[in-house]
Amino acid sequence: MKAKTILFYSSLLLAVGLICYSQQEVVMSIKDGIPAIPLALPEFIVQTSTPDAQSAAGELHQVIADDLQYSRIFQLLPKSYYSYIRPLDPEKIFFKDWESIQAKILFVGEVREDEDKKEIVFEGKIYDVRGGQFINGKRYQSQKSLLRLVAHKMTDEIMKIYGEKPIFNSKVTFVSNRDGNDEIYMMDYDGQNQTRLTFNKITDYMPAWSADGRKIAYTSYSKEKASLYILDIYEGNRIEVISEGTNYAPAFSPDGEKLAFCSTKDEGNPEIYLATSDGKDIKRLTFNEAIDTAPSWSPTSREIAFTSDRGGSPQIYIMDAEGSNVRRVSFGGNYNDAPSWSPTGDRIAYVSRVESIVDIYVLNLRTNQIIKLTESNSHNESPSWSPDGRHIIFSSNLNGTLQIYTIDYDGRNLRRITSRGDNKLPEWSR
Repeated sequence: MKAKTILFYSSLLLAVGLICYSQQEVVMSIKDGIPAIPLALPEFIVQTSTPDAQSAAGELHQVIADDLQYSRIFQLLPKSYYSYIRPLDPEKIFFKDWESIQAKILFVGEVREDEDKKEIVFEGKIYDVRGGQFINGKRYQSQKSLLRLVAHKMTDEIMKIYGEKPIFNSKVTFVSNRDGNDEIYMMDYDGQNQTRLTFNKITDYMPAWSADGRKIAYTSYSKEKASLYILDIYEGNRIEVISEGTNYAPAFSPDGEKLAFCSTKDEGNPEIYLATSDGKDIKRLTFNEAIDTAPSWSPTSREIAFTSDRGGSPQIYIMDAEGSNVRRVSFGGNYNDAPSWSPTGDRIAYVSRVESIVDIYVLNLRTNQIIKLTESNSHNESPSWSPDGRHIIFSSNLNGTLQIYTIDYDGRNLRRITSRGDNKLPEWSR
């Protein structure tokens, strides 16, 4: 059952075809503090007046609108603005109309149903309003069940134009007890398409993505102790990395070459170890009587952030990838844990406990400024960054049960994306 489910999900990712138009070299780098780009997203034009085409146009438009709004790069113009200009004709676009309502980018979508194949054909085109120029376009033909995937792909193309790392086809892995015990699941970045990856009656815990997004390392109690495994989520193959001692908190390096994890295998004390990305050639990185745990790689794969109580209380430290040059980077509070290094390299998110309240903080490594990201009388834990470094996913019991939320790097736009059972330990794919 497990392999069948995973292979079915893999086939979905391969089922969407696309045609690329010639692309003008228009790339813009977006930085913090730059205002969002006003973008016009009029309703998509339906070329075949079938119920399926009408429904598909609505779904595609809604998902793309949600993605763009989430990006923090674009600001969607209110629909009411469109009533002040003439109806859109994709064959003859009056750019002055769109410029008059402050649009800088215009996205034009056209949808039709291929009645022979019973599939949806979606064509999206992106225009620079001020220059009156076509920038880029894509045409997708897909099954009706894959429209969300098509929409995410299209929005990612818009992100690429502005030099941004695409995030809308990224995945999140997490742990849930919704089916009776802790198992590992996967979902889209927005909480859709939640899919179970492990199928057993034991506890599976602390999943971590490989650099290529095809595998996860995780802890499983399949041998009545915490062993470390690597699962190929598309092929269904699983290999054991280590079962000696207690093994947990795996973390793949961004360059795809290494796997860091915590183990008690040598002296019964939690230390950080390093293996190749296939789980071989294990060697120890830390050597002391303190607890060293929760490794998190820098985006260059040259350094590792981790938690250690070697100074008397759990704090965040950084060391070089071979275990040398250890230095402490957190100094506020007496309990700091679970570091997560931003893909931009300049920030580390972590959790800090004050009395019985656990919140998420972000340390700017360049300025040493600390921002408190969450503010509630609840437990907010396990932060993990989005691929573009603008969002953080985490677990919280904010509403009573343990659920997964996302929040922007500056504390805005909190939203909940799970609801069934207790859900925890999320990790965002790269």
